[in-house]
Amino acid sequence: MKNNRICELLGIKYPIIQGAMAWISEGNLAGHVSKAGGLGIIAGGGMPPEILRKEIKKAKEITANPFGVNLMLMMENVEEQIDVCIEEGVKVVTTGAGNPGAYMAKLKAAGIKVIPVVASVALAKRMERIGADAIVAEGMEAGGHIGEITTMSLAPQIASAVSIPVIVAGGVASGEQFLAALALGGEAIQAGTIFIVAEECVVHENYKQSILKAKDRSTVATGNYTGHPVRVIHNKLAKNILDMEKQGASKETIEEQGRGKLRLAVVDGDVELGSVMAGQVAGMVNERKTCEEIINYLVNGLNEAKEKLNNRINSWN
Repeated sequence: MKNNRICELLGIKYPIIQGAMAWISEGNLAGHVSKAGGLGIIAGGGMPPEILRKEIKKAKEITANPFGVNLMLMMENVEEQIDVCIEEGVKVVTTGAGNPGAYMAKLKAAGIKVIPVVASVALAKRMERIGADAIVAEGMEAGGHIGEITTMSLAPQIASAVSIPVIVAGGVASGEQFLAALALGGEAIQAGTIFIVAEECVVHENYKQSILKAKDRSTVATGNYTGHPVRVIHNKLAKNILDMEKQGASKETIEEQGRGKLRLAVVDGDVELGSVMAGQVAGMVNERKTCEEIINYLVNGLNEAKEKLNNRINSWN
């Protein structure tokens, strides 16, 4: 898209970023999203450096287009992961769970664009001050670990507070929502849940079915009392955790209940006792598509939504 700062900054065709999802966003998914014109993201999470390198090479085999890696900065091996990203020529790094300030100079020296994911205006301003190239403003509608502010409220406040490009995340799975994100001050969107059911996504079939069958009220936020809420599809695990919270269980007990449960759902397919992370838009994701079809669906939907809105506004005159 011409004159779009995110497309120009990242060297991509469309301002669509695939969200990083631990155990889900690996090299195959990221590579195919980038091949289709968006920006695929490999979820580095707690990946050992050698596994991360393998996933980066996998994405390179699929496309020569830019793709990124998401780094969880609280992980002990993050410096080794950064070295792998630099050695493999990764073009973009998104960050979460910490402040990338300590690594900014090293990443920038390697020509890597740094895009932190934030859930508040204060953090967005801080990231701009330390040299972030763009910001992902993620509302609480998103799947996985979430903040406390809705996308509708968060995105315009961050867009008004910073001069760098803003990528809107949390509650985006259609052309109408794409248009809304742009209206809120975003210059791109980040979408996660819609890519879970992509043909190229390696997640267990049971996980995909949980998304495809989801309704508008199928997700809940667990872990609210621990200070680290997580949005998931409501199942036996979620009910157990919510019950424990009501009973005043300790933070440690609740966190232990969730330990290892994402892998249980993603890899083993246990969608009752595993953690099925998904955004509130899961109820809108009810069809399998390839990554290319998803990208086209969002872009075409954006154009259609824009035309409908223009017609609606013109009818008022």
